[in-house]
Amino acid sequence: MPRPMRWILLLFCLIAGWAPRGHSEGQEQIKQLAHDIFKQLIEINTTDSVGNVTTAAEAMAKRLRDGGFETGDIQVAGPSERKKNLVARFRGTGKRKPILFIGHLDVVEALRADWSTDPFEFIEKDGYFYGRGTEDMKEGDAILITNFMRLKMEGYLPDRDVILALTADEEGGSSNGVDWLLKEHRDWIDAEYCINLDGGEFEKDKDKRLLAGIQASEKVYVDFQFESLNPGGHSSVPSPDNAIYHLAGALSRLQKYSFSARINEITRSYFERNAVLTTGQVAADMKAVAQQPPDPGAVERLSEAPYFNSLLHTTCVATMLSGGHARNALPQTARANVNCRIFPGEDPEEVRRTLERVASDPQVRITTVSQPGPDGKVVPVPPSPLLPEVTEAMEKVLSITWPGVPLVATMSTGATDGKYTRIAGIPTFGISCMFFDINDNREHGKDERVGVQDFYNGVDFNYRLIKELSSPAMRNPPKK
Repeated sequence: MPRPMRWILLLFCLIAGWAPRGHSEGQEQIKQLAHDIFKQLIEINTTDSVGNVTTAAEAMAKRLRDGGFETGDIQVAGPSERKKNLVARFRGTGKRKPILFIGHLDVVEALRADWSTDPFEFIEKDGYFYGRGTEDMKEGDAILITNFMRLKMEGYLPDRDVILALTADEEGGSSNGVDWLLKEHRDWIDAEYCINLDGGEFEKDKDKRLLAGIQASEKVYVDFQFESLNPGGHSSVPSPDNAIYHLAGALSRLQKYSFSARINEITRSYFERNAVLTTGQVAADMKAVAQQPPDPGAVERLSEAPYFNSLLHTTCVATMLSGGHARNALPQTARANVNCRIFPGEDPEEVRRTLERVASDPQVRITTVSQPGPDGKVVPVPPSPLLPEVTEAMEKVLSITWPGVPLVATMSTGATDGKYTRIAGIPTFGISCMFFDINDNREHGKDERVGVQDFYNGVDFNYRLIKELSSPAMRNPPKK
């Protein structure tokens, strides 16, 4: 018997035979499947420099085919051989428009010398899974692949198509997969709305679960170049007119500057909901910030915390620096990249003009770095309306899975692929489905990790959420 058929029969028997004991055994098999998919993804290097997203996409496509998906319902395609995306369609009755689940397969760079373990080896230790992508965001990819396979093998029939897209170049690179799919094959992923597992933080503090976030908005990513040019000369006859000094002065003034506070429907709701989850001055300040207008003193105090500062302001920070051409020559050029995360609704050009005023030096020229999008310009990212269908499903699954954990609308301080679907007119909601410790954020950093049980809980939560959003029985329970 071919291996794919053996897999299908084995899982079918396990799932179909779930009585009390069989149920436990079946759950263990699902956990093992999720573990194996997660391990496989982590150990495929998908960095922009030397990795290959296509390898990961093809590996997951094979798993779906082996799990019973028709070849015609699986697409692996992209603009280059290393940057192909996976799209899979779980066929339903078509009574409602499809829903789309997205995640990215690429990861940021990771140097072995920086890590305690090999970043591209999947290691379980002390209750955590370690490896590049365990937090951002191959855990979400593994969750989706596991549940698409599980639902297929259960014979589940949704009342709408459920689409999965795992894509390239969210973290960087020139071949963003969601953008490419929308431009080249929108019909593959067009949907009533989108769920993005790379957003919507589920927050916990050690063992205490605090809140489940649903990301409905995100800040706009823009890079600006600060540049100072100078004729230069011999380093033995220096003068204050120095390209590096001009640039350093401008950056020093930027460091001390804070953009005006802003608040919108999403962040106001965030602070209102969080105010009841904390105590003392922070709780009082959250309530005061949620008022109209927000209390300036409360804004100032909350802004001392980097995360709250990012929720309340456009932020701009120097991220890269270069200058000079020889050790014994005065610098002819000095440049810095300043990365801004702009509050939704704020004009990026006005931000650039503000940076000019803050730099306060005619010898420092500030230009907008070309952005992904039409003509390399910044495109506004609209917030998504909080659809009752989605929020009610979330609240129902939360009440079953983690009773008492509140649902909180959030705005991401960073950028996600949700911006492309939002710009394209597809309401998008970031729902990570699993908890991360607010005091142990290691995404993009060394020794990235995620809790073992948090991962398995995320598999279960996502499974329930998919069914809640796509099952007629779930939507219309029988009356008692």
